[in-house]
Amino acid sequence: MNGISRESERMSFLVDDLLLLARLDEGRPLAQEPVPLHEVVGEAIETAHAVDPDRPIDADIDAAVVLGDRDRLRQVVDNLLANVRAHTPGGSPAQVRLHCLDDVAVLEVSDSGPGMGEEEAAHAFERFYRADPSRARASGGAGLGLSIVGAVTEAHGGNASVISVRGEGATFRIELPLARTDETHSPHAERSQVVEAPLT
Repeated sequence: MNGISRESERMSFLVDDLLLLARLDEGRPLAQEPVPLHEVVGEAIETAHAVDPDRPIDADIDAAVVLGDRDRLRQVVDNLLANVRAHTPGGSPAQVRLHCLDDVAVLEVSDSGPGMGEEEAAHAFERFYRADPSRARASGGAGLGLSIVGAVTEAHGGNASVISVRGEGATFRIELPLARTDETHSPHAERSQVVEAPLT
């Protein structure tokens, strides 16, 4: 019964992911409201610590406000952090960076895992793509996490990419247009640098 329950839950998540991708394919509009991306990233890091308390996450986060769907943007960050857990040894460090470059918010999530080859990196955001078995757990997902990252980012007018060298980890980079000043009353931008230690 426990096995059936776990499989049912897994299938439910899979169906939800497929429905989201189908809606994005159809061009259905997402919510358009000012989203403090720095808050979304911070919340996702807190959740990641709760799920994997032994993994240190170094965070360097600038204030950045974008226009879009907060829940979907949170899903992007959650999926990137879940990707770290799935493809790197337990306890290996990760880094999260959020900074503003001209009129673009740049989010980078880096790991210290085995990395990817050039061909794997080229297909990283494709649906159902599974990397080399040496990078994937036997209990890995369906290969939709990064495709959702790419699709949601694109739906927000942004771009998703990965820089990786086999044996040297991977850095996933998300670029999103910043909200214009006439679109939001963003809080005063403050630069914060936080080094997150494992929870005990």
